[in-house]
Amino acid sequence: MDMAPSTSPVPTTVLPAVNRRRVATAAALASAVEWYDYFVFGIAAALVLGDLYFPSGSSTAGVLAAFATFAVGFLARPIGGIVAGHLGDKRGRKPMLVLALTLMGIATTGIGVLPTYDTIGVAAPVLLVLLRVVQGVAVGAQWGGAMLLATEYAPEGKRGVYGSFVQLGVPIGVVTANTVFLLAGAFTTGADFVAWAWRLPFVVGLFVLALAWYIHRHVEETPEFQRAEQELAQKEKTEQSSPLRTILRGHLGTVFLAGGSFAVNTATFYILITGVLDYTTRDLGMKKDAVLTVSLCVSLTQLVLIPAAAALSDRVGRIRIYALGAAGIALWAVPMFLLIDTGSLLWLAVATFVAGCFLSIMYGPQAALFAELFTPEMRYTGASLGYQIAAVLGGGLAPFVMVLLLEATGTSMSVSAYIIALSVIALLSIKVLAGRARSH
Repeated sequence: MDMAPSTSPVPTTVLPAVNRRRVATAAALASAVEWYDYFVFGIAAALVLGDLYFPSGSSTAGVLAAFATFAVGFLARPIGGIVAGHLGDKRGRKPMLVLALTLMGIATTGIGVLPTYDTIGVAAPVLLVLLRVVQGVAVGAQWGGAMLLATEYAPEGKRGVYGSFVQLGVPIGVVTANTVFLLAGAFTTGADFVAWAWRLPFVVGLFVLALAWYIHRHVEETPEFQRAEQELAQKEKTEQSSPLRTILRGHLGTVFLAGGSFAVNTATFYILITGVLDYTTRDLGMKKDAVLTVSLCVSLTQLVLIPAAAALSDRVGRIRIYALGAAGIALWAVPMFLLIDTGSLLWLAVATFVAGCFLSIMYGPQAALFAELFTPEMRYTGASLGYQIAAVLGGGLAPFVMVLLLEATGTSMSVSAYIIALSVIALLSIKVLAGRARSH
C-alpha cells in the first residue's frame, strides 16, 4: 500500500458534519488570510520596496535588497514553527493558530503605515526587516495549526481532501493579493501608486485580527489533541513530555526528508509569483498589470487542481501523487523559461499554468502526508519543522538566487538548472520516505 511512513495512522473521530465544516472553513480562512498578508510583501518587493526602503544607484541592487528582506521572513519561519509546534503539541492547536493570526495582522498593518527611507532614514529599512521577521514567525506558526485543525477533524478516507482546504489558502492568498494590487494600480496613477496606493493591500491585514477572534471564540480544540494531551499529562516528568526533544532525538531524519521533498515546490512557487514578476517587468519589458493578471488566473486554476490532487491521494496514495508532481517540475523547468523568454504574454501564461499544475499535484496531498509522518503528541512540531525547513531552503532564497543567477550567467537556463537540482533532491527524499513507508 502506498502511504506516508507514519509511525501510527491518524485516527478519526465521529463528529457532526456541521462541526467538521465549521472547523475546515475556519482553517482554510486562517490559511488564506495569513498567506495573503505574506504574499503582498513579495509582490511589493518586486514592484516598489527596493526604491522606497533601499535607495541606491542600481535598480538591481535595490531589488536584491528587497528580496533579501523577503527572504528574512523565511529564515524566521522555523522559529515560529519550533515555538508554536512545541507549545501546540503541549497546549493545543487552536491557541497557537490564534496567536499566529494576531502577529500577522499587526505586522502586516505595520508595514502598511511604515514611513519610507526618505522620511526616517535608515530606521525605515531596519523596521521593515523587523516587521518581516514577525511575519515570518507568524506564518511559521500558522501552517501547522491550521493544517492540524483540518486533518485531525477529517473523516475516514478524506484526510487528503480536508488537508487540501488549508493548502487552498496559498492560491487564494495569491489571487487576493494580486487582485488588490491590480485594483490599487488601476484606480491610481503610477506616481500615486508609488507614493501611497501600494500601502492599501497591507492595511487589509487588520481583518486578520477579526478572524483570530472568531477562531478563539467559536472553534474547539481537535479531539486528537485532547487524547494526546491526556497521554502527555501522564508523562509530564519524562523526556516524552517535550515534543521538540522527541523530534530532535528520534525523528530529525524524517523532518529533513520532509523538507528536502518539498523545497522544490516552494522554490518554484516563489520564483513564479515573485521572481518572474521582477524578471518579466524589469528585464523583458512586460507590463506589470498583465503579468499580475496571468499570475492571478493561474492561481485560480489551482483552486480546482489542489483538492483534486488531494482527493486522488486519498485513493491511490500520497507518495505516488507527490512524486508525480516533483518529477513534472523537473521536466518542465527548461521549457518553462524558454517560453517565458519569448516575452509573449500567451506563452508566459502557458509556461506558468503547466508549472502550476505540477505544483498543485504536489501541494494537494502535502498537508496530509506531513501529518501522517508523526504521531499526535509531536505532530505540530514535526510537520511544522519539515515545512519550514523547505521554506528556508527553497522559497525564501529562490527569488534572490534567481536574480543572482540571471546577473551572473545572463541566461534563464541557470534558473532552470537550479529548479532541476532541487527536484532531484525532492525525488531522492521521496524515495527514502517511500521505502520507510513500505517497512512499516
